[in-house]
Amino acid sequence: MSPRAAAAWASVIVTVRAQAKSVVVTAAGTPRGNELLAHVAARLDEHFPVLYRGHNDLVAHECILDLRALTKATGVSVDDVAKRLIDYGFHAPTMSFPVAGTLMVEPTESEPKRELDRFCEAMAAIRATRAPPAVKLPHSYDASAVSPETCHSVRPSWVKSSAVVMDRA
Repeated sequence: MSPRAAAAWASVIVTVRAQAKSVVVTAAGTPRGNELLAHVAARLDEHFPVLYRGHNDLVAHECILDLRALTKATGVSVDDVAKRLIDYGFHAPTMSFPVAGTLMVEPTESEPKRELDRFCEAMAAIRATRAPPAVKLPHSYDASAVSPETCHSVRPSWVKSSAVVMDRA
């Protein structure tokens, strides 16, 4: 036992959980996780440069997406992209760590490929809505500037009808 688990008031479960996670990840999870993350990096590389690649363009257990060129070209910051991801139903990844102006994507080993593909599609859609100024967009709506979208911004009639229901209560 480690000193933490051997202390008078410490919980032994801390050590047991860490050991169990280590056994499970090294037995099956890490190779699958690395394969899925390599898939994510390959899909997103055309939209956002991926930093810190190893041999054969492999990435570690996380993938760092560089948004600095997007920010310079369009003014859309890492914060704007993170807020826009909320509209797609994703929790924002780690922002500006370890490099300022980046997003660090690190899915869990149990994340299904289908969900990672959905994340890649969301990131590609976010990039497409804020194309560089040389590309003409079909509309002038800037989704990243108003994200996350509230019920009021999407359907104002819903807010009015809910206010009527609240007044009756």
